[in-house]
Amino acid sequence: MIVPTGTPDVLLRTEGRAGFITLNRPRAINALTHPMVLAVDRALTAWEHDPAVTTVVIEGAGERGLCAGGDIRAIHDDARAGGTASAAFWRDEYRLNARIARYPKPYVAFMDGIVMGGGVGVSAHGSVRVVTERSRVAMPETGIGLVPDVGGTYLLGRAPGELGTHLALTGAHIGAADALLAGLADHVVPSAALPALARDLTRLPADEAVARHTVTPPPGVLDEQRTWIDACYRAGTVEAIVEQLFETGVPAAKEAATTLLAKSPTALKATLATLRRSRALTTLEEVLDLEFRVSCTALTTPDLVEGIRAQVVDKDRDPHWAPPTLPEVTDADVSRFFTPPPGGDLGLAAALPRA
Repeated sequence: MIVPTGTPDVLLRTEGRAGFITLNRPRAINALTHPMVLAVDRALTAWEHDPAVTTVVIEGAGERGLCAGGDIRAIHDDARAGGTASAAFWRDEYRLNARIARYPKPYVAFMDGIVMGGGVGVSAHGSVRVVTERSRVAMPETGIGLVPDVGGTYLLGRAPGELGTHLALTGAHIGAADALLAGLADHVVPSAALPALARDLTRLPADEAVARHTVTPPPGVLDEQRTWIDACYRAGTVEAIVEQLFETGVPAAKEAATTLLAKSPTALKATLATLRRSRALTTLEEVLDLEFRVSCTALTTPDLVEGIRAQVVDKDRDPHWAPPTLPEVTDADVSRFFTPPPGGDLGLAAALPRA
């Protein structure tokens, strides 16, 4: 029996042995709001203790994708007003990300279509991550004056070689094969087979159901680019990375360098510093604590408002960053991203059970 519940923006149903979460803002590519995060968390609480539900599935309504990220228009308005709503949203969103990573039942994410930012947070920490030939996965935050969050620097910091650094700084969109290579997904299933997979999940163990539909994807592009990616992105500064990318003589590397020069210089430097710090941390919770500091600081920078204005509000694609160039972003500018926010730290790591 199918029992639909939830809120208009998050539809919940149980069918057979599975609980289904459908993000339901298709016109906004299912961008997350604070009430949506809370609704997903409530569903996970209910189903964690329900013996009839053995698998949880998250999917997106509409044809465009699972989730395009957080509602950045709301973040833009909050930042302009000097408000605290975004910090409150991130507190609950990051807690949800950590919960998904430790969820005791199979958590199956249908990462079909666009999966960006907060969409990565509600999918790529899951235990069974399914991409399709339509998947476009990205952490594009540097283009709006933000730093990859929702545990993104944890995931990307652990990608092979310097692939994660490349993806975090450029915000590049990747397909199915590259998502597997970067450690952001586990299985490839044809998009047309997702309804059949959903039906199988209502009656079969998750691993068995997914295995029935898994295919081998066409080759991606990142594997053949590893040589210049690993060589250039291991440099100690963003300026050095850009210089080495230009010096390779490889067209794709030059294109990456040009892409970086269009991003927020402050966000680029803060992102590189966050990635390097996250690699030294052990748990996702520690990284989310770090990212919370970084995100709260970004909320006070002019680049966040300007980046969202240029990309989403006015859509002129012509942001005016402050400072406008990499050399003008000082070490002090970067260091302040790691100071405790006015409302206090997130404290996820402190809440972990002690061994």
